[in-house]
Amino acid sequence: MKRYCLALDLINDPLLIDQYIEHHKVIWPEITKSIKDSGIQNMQIYHVGDRLFMIIEVIDGFSFERKNKMDSQNPFVIKWEELMSQYQKKLPIAQTGEKWVVMKNIFDLNNP
Repeated sequence: MKRYCLALDLINDPLLIDQYIEHHKVIWPEITKSIKDSGIQNMQIYHVGDRLFMIIEVIDGFSFERKNKMDSQNPFVIKWEELMSQYQKKLPIAQTGEKWVVMKNIFDLNNP
């Protein structure tokens, strides 16, 4: 199983941040299904200030390209992403069309 870590910022407004967190207390079942169908077996999102940090663990053969294609054809994901976009702010280093940016692992205590 492979692990990816990703980062994204939120618009720095306490009310919007609280609303974003509320939306994630119970996400839509179609979004959960979409995540699992793409090959993601585990996902966690952490928050500090206006920064989000996501950890995903994926099955062998997972690809972001395949997930993006699946998402672009799923009306529930499209609607969810439209809703979430009012809270999210891309990192300055994000590429065109990219929201969550994959982070590079620079240290692993168990694998020096």
